[in-house]
Amino acid sequence: MADLVQQILDLKKRKNAVILAHYYQEGEIQDLADVTGDSLKLARAATQVDADIIVFCGVHFMAETAKMLNPAKKVLLPDLQAGCSLAESCPANKLDRYQQMLRENGRKFQTVTYINSTAAVKALSDWVVTSGNAEDIIKRVPEGMEILFVPDRHLGQYLEEATGRKMILWNGSCMVHEIFSVGDLLAMKKRYPHGVTVAHPECPANIREHSEFVGGTEAMIRHVGSFKEPTDFLVATEANMMWQLQSKFPQHRYHPVPGISCACNKCPHMALNTLEKLRDCLVNEAPEIEWQPDFETARGVLERSLLK
Repeated sequence: MADLVQQILDLKKRKNAVILAHYYQEGEIQDLADVTGDSLKLARAATQVDADIIVFCGVHFMAETAKMLNPAKKVLLPDLQAGCSLAESCPANKLDRYQQMLRENGRKFQTVTYINSTAAVKALSDWVVTSGNAEDIIKRVPEGMEILFVPDRHLGQYLEEATGRKMILWNGSCMVHEIFSVGDLLAMKKRYPHGVTVAHPECPANIREHSEFVGGTEAMIRHVGSFKEPTDFLVATEANMMWQLQSKFPQHRYHPVPGISCACNKCPHMALNTLEKLRDCLVNEAPEIEWQPDFETARGVLERSLLK
């Protein structure tokens, strides 16, 4: 393992590469990264790097986002099969047909799209949001306009509650956050009566309503960091998030909320990226995210939504 890590560090220096890693990556990858973060932080960080190569340790839509915001840079993804169940739940052709149907019925709306989506879907959107900036973006949508929110219905419901804006919700969800067990959460709350439950807004309402704090990963880090005394945290998001929390705030104790069918929830797409694949993609400078026709339009939406 030490040899593999050293190979990656040497390759990164020789190739003038920077490694960006999402909080849902394994801890060994996060530990090697130049920047770790949520989708919003990493998208912004991607526009500020001086390196020739960006290696994005995350899933496909994240690497696409980095490429759209850095057309001149080479963007690598260790495994091109690292997809996203949310992105897959909203194909661009189906969204296009649905938007046309709404317009034909006289509905005036803007499409607000969660960043967990393909470039083709972003190109059909008025705004792109992350869990970190969604409330601010929704305030920019004129009151006279309806909001079509895609693809995550759970995040959409949360934002309806948080902003008071009714939305037309696409019926998509994250395969990781969808299957948290509310029964196991309630049992854990009995086991840790002074514990604090933190949940991602991609979780269903029955998990959110039993949580003391609901927020995206960056907000979660800030919230946990506000507790000075050692505390038990029940964490309802992808299990690798606990590596980040433990690294920053080791005084606390972290307990993963179980899924319906497993002891802890890990994203199988995120898990496709490994140290071996990270090394190999630096050696081969592949797989590379190639520029696509939809990227130019989607880039404009991303810049308006995330960078301004």
